[in-house]
Amino acid sequence: MKPIKIAVLMDDIKDIKPHKDSSLAMMLEASRRNWEIYTFDAHDLFAQDGQVLATCAKTVVFDDTEHWYEQAPKEDLPLDSFNVILMRKDPPFDMNYIYATYFLEQAENNGVLVVNKAQSLRDANEKLFALNFPHCIAKTLVSSNKNRLKEFIKIQGVSVVKPLDGMGGKDIFKLEHGDSNIDEVLDYITHQGSTPIMAQEFLPEIAQGDKRILLINGKPIDYALARIPAEGSFKGNLAAGATGIGQPLSARDRYLCEQIAPTLKSKGLMFVGLDVIGNYITEINVTSPTCIRELDQQFNLNIAGVLFDEIQQALN
Repeated sequence: MKPIKIAVLMDDIKDIKPHKDSSLAMMLEASRRNWEIYTFDAHDLFAQDGQVLATCAKTVVFDDTEHWYEQAPKEDLPLDSFNVILMRKDPPFDMNYIYATYFLEQAENNGVLVVNKAQSLRDANEKLFALNFPHCIAKTLVSSNKNRLKEFIKIQGVSVVKPLDGMGGKDIFKLEHGDSNIDEVLDYITHQGSTPIMAQEFLPEIAQGDKRILLINGKPIDYALARIPAEGSFKGNLAAGATGIGQPLSARDRYLCEQIAPTLKSKGLMFVGLDVIGNYITEINVTSPTCIRELDQQFNLNIAGVLFDEIQQALN
């Protein structure tokens, strides 16, 4: 029986932080299952003579923070020569990202399992997707209109504003009615009123952490990683200096997961990171959710193993 071939579309593996990289955790699990692993980036995709191909490298991975991979010379392989492709490209969610999903959709048409499903990656903007569950989110406004945004901030008293395509805490601002820099910040992140942004009521529960809940095929892992902001910050992003502390899911966390699970399953969103502050969903991360390694370490889990059990079942 031929080994399962898996390709991972990701940023350059040499630049990852191996101790915390979720894509590496997935590749280590593929390695434990004796799957053949290949890696490539979005710019390695091309279409020619009716085929979609990638210039990719066969990759061997190691759970070693000094030496975590070895790669064979690159070769051009058709996408439909793989059984599974993991789309693990980090944002920005720009046109190059969208073009990559069109290539991946061709692979899906030829029977390749793409995780997460290409069309759903395009459909489920990580900020706007949560609008499908209005009973689960805090007070929210999405607009490019500065006056409307200012009125929202005035009514809420304190708000958080953020772009719709960012990650890692970049360009997120906390604004209080009466602040002198409101106009400047709104002009900056709306690109002078030309681009919609999200404004949400400020949730003081951020002091207890921005919880990352991982869902696999709609079912949550039993523990969340509460990302506690650094001293003097309101940002619950590990990339912005927050500290990740694991904790069991609350009854409310499970309720929120139940609300979104059927939609995730119907859209082929097999691996999703749900962000929760207090009682509310703030984002639904579908592009390249992280926090596998932190939760694995704190609770002796194998989250990638749970994911790959689902992948294996979908292949059968």
